[in-house]
Amino acid sequence: MSEEEVEAGTPKMRVPPVWGNIPPRNKNFTGREELLTALREGVAGKVTAVVPQPHALHGLGGVGKTQMAVEYIYRYRHTYDVVWWIPSDQPFLVKTTLADLAPHLGLPPAAVSGIDDAARDVLDALRRGKPYDSWLLVFDNADQPEDLFDIIPQDPGHVLITSRNHRWASLVDAVPVDVFRRDESVDFLVKRVRAGISADDAARLAEQLGDLPLALEQAGALLFERGMSVHEYLEQLGERTSQLLSQGRPVEYPVPMTAAWSVSVANLNESLPEAVDLLRICAFFGSEPIPRDVLGRAPQGLRPQLAGLIGDTIRLGRAVGELGRYALARLDITGRTIQVHRLVQKLVQDELSPEERQRIQHEVHLLLAGYDAGDPGDEVNWPKYAALLGHLEPSGVAGSAVPEVRGFAVRMLRYLFGSGDYESARKVADGYIEHWGAESGPEHPDVILVKLELTNTLRELGQYDAATALNAEVLAAAERVHGLDDPVTLRSLRGTGADLRAVGDFPQALRRDEEALRRYEAKYGPADSGTLRAYNNLAIDYGLMSDYKKSKELYQRSYSGWQSHGAGMVKSSFINALSGLARAVRLSGDYSEACDLGNDAYAMAQEVLGAEHNWTLRTGKDLSVALRMHGEYEEAEELAMQVQDRCVRLYGTDSPDTLAAAISLSNLWRTLGRLDEATGLAADSASRYTEVLRPDHPYTLACLGNVAVLRRSQGDPEAARKLNERALAGLEARLGRDHDYTLTVALNLAGDLAALGEPDAACRLGEETLRRLRALVGDEHPLALTAAANLSADLKASGRADAATELIERTRAGYRRTLGLNHPDAVVFMEGRHKDVDFDPPPL
Repeated sequence: MSEEEVEAGTPKMRVPPVWGNIPPRNKNFTGREELLTALREGVAGKVTAVVPQPHALHGLGGVGKTQMAVEYIYRYRHTYDVVWWIPSDQPFLVKTTLADLAPHLGLPPAAVSGIDDAARDVLDALRRGKPYDSWLLVFDNADQPEDLFDIIPQDPGHVLITSRNHRWASLVDAVPVDVFRRDESVDFLVKRVRAGISADDAARLAEQLGDLPLALEQAGALLFERGMSVHEYLEQLGERTSQLLSQGRPVEYPVPMTAAWSVSVANLNESLPEAVDLLRICAFFGSEPIPRDVLGRAPQGLRPQLAGLIGDTIRLGRAVGELGRYALARLDITGRTIQVHRLVQKLVQDELSPEERQRIQHEVHLLLAGYDAGDPGDEVNWPKYAALLGHLEPSGVAGSAVPEVRGFAVRMLRYLFGSGDYESARKVADGYIEHWGAESGPEHPDVILVKLELTNTLRELGQYDAATALNAEVLAAAERVHGLDDPVTLRSLRGTGADLRAVGDFPQALRRDEEALRRYEAKYGPADSGTLRAYNNLAIDYGLMSDYKKSKELYQRSYSGWQSHGAGMVKSSFINALSGLARAVRLSGDYSEACDLGNDAYAMAQEVLGAEHNWTLRTGKDLSVALRMHGEYEEAEELAMQVQDRCVRLYGTDSPDTLAAAISLSNLWRTLGRLDEATGLAADSASRYTEVLRPDHPYTLACLGNVAVLRRSQGDPEAARKLNERALAGLEARLGRDHDYTLTVALNLAGDLAALGEPDAACRLGEETLRRLRALVGDEHPLALTAAANLSADLKASGRADAATELIERTRAGYRRTLGLNHPDAVVFMEGRHKDVDFDPPPL
């Protein structure tokens, strides 16, 4: 709508600076003057109160709640700076719509800050009245108060809620919306039918329709479009009403509405039968807008007459137009969607026999399956899949055994996984497994495939034991049904590496992933997407085995392989490889390059996946570690706190991603000297790791080492020593002595011994640890230089001045050639102090 738009018969009024998602005004809107005045006075009066309350429009379906809210907006839009419409019948869409308001308020868009943060920032800005204190939010079709009440801003603007749920009346100031008064019904019909109806006829018609606005709208549309007389319409209505009363109808369906609908459908069937066919098809989608493109192609299996309609653009367009003209559907010409009211959908379905319902539902399944939304792994296609999500459950796709329909169902599942909606993916997969397993058996290929998809989802949710058990079942079934080298079998085999990492068996995970890579390369070649993901998994294994050179090489191979795919690249996998490469570079000791690569990966992840995707958060966490290692503490802290906050809010405190982010933030706070905060966070996270993973998992044990460092920093070296000795014994049992994690704890334990006044013991442990680290990572790796720096201080304290001097010179030269003498690590060394080493958990 433009600034210059003028409504007929009304003065020119400005459009608010921020005007979003507002439905078009009903040019036939009539009456409701007293309600609109009461609503305006109530809302306006509350502005002057201390805590203004929202106003709810509630009532039965078809009484015109939404139209009244729309009319209120258009009448009073000149009094607002912000007007924003929020569809609320599906709660998960509310925050998304709120987040869309962010850039209009001068806030970072959701693509940068994430949906939750953007929505929260919007609500905060509205509550503060910055930059606008005159605003209106409309929550339409908010059926459940508990879904919204905590996020409704209370001051200083206005909130309208439309709902069929009367419980709103006990929570907010409510304006009950009933059917029209008789004079309003007459005015509406005269306006809607124009010259084709007298006031007396309108009154007779309104009486028979119970003054129900939706019924009047359909009757008026029919009278206008068909040129039907009121007498003729009332005759048909009487016949339909008698039939309905004799049959009995569910209480939720008002008889006038049902009768009016029946008359409209009967006349539509007479004038254009194929439009009724289309209405029946639309009745088995969800009540959300249906993309017209879903109806743009006739797949195999449709009835010939329906296939002919869908295949003829002109006939289809006419049928769609007729549904709009008869007020049986709402058309969005710009958005290219068609939407049927929930009540109308139910009425249509109830008129059909069970066999007809089953047939039409099957045709809807075929239409959904035939819609080419593209690769669900490609984020470019996610909006198309999102538009189908509201139709997945209502259409009953899970109940179909047709291969093409199940293929569509799996693509929807992959979209949910790829876009990071793991809880929804889990619920949908569980539903498929239940239906398909009962219909086709537990080892049907479709069931095996969905179970495989579910294993990945469970891992992302941190439900490792469940993922391991399910994947073992999937692998055995896949080998029996598909054979050893089928893609499903190899994907499951690749997943066993992740399952082994989750239980801390890093050596066996490496061997399993080497087997998977060998079979992928032999069967599909080095450029296949499955092979590239196998490279990535094996790179994780080598990193967890402290072979950072080999890890970096494999990440580079995966990264280059995805890059060679060009436009066909799966960007999420490309980002994963780039993020892994940045981590391997950091663990190899090149902090500057790690920051450069990490910044690229994080920026790309935010743009492609969104700020709140867990892969983006992992990339951000790794970047914050690289920044800390590079000495960029302020930037590292800002990012680490942001990632930690989002992980807690999105995934809870026990998520593996949350725990990894918490440990890294704790390490940063220790570096900055904020010991109490760091200790609380580190101790809590170490305790949670015991439950989320296992008490003897390498991550759990390594985190004990972090807590030990903090205990010594707080003046309790004896407690630190006990924790480090416990961690060292556990890590040596799981990983052996010559492992990064084991040697890091040994290095810190030497610091405990020095603090306890045992310099000789510290030197013995330090000398052994330095020798092993040089063999493992090289003489000038930062970890080896730290070991040398600490040992030089211990040698000096134990009276071995010559050895200390020689080691100091060698270490100074090493720092000069690598990190530079101004790096924080080198500064600690030059001052003769001990440097403690932290553990930052990488992704499993």
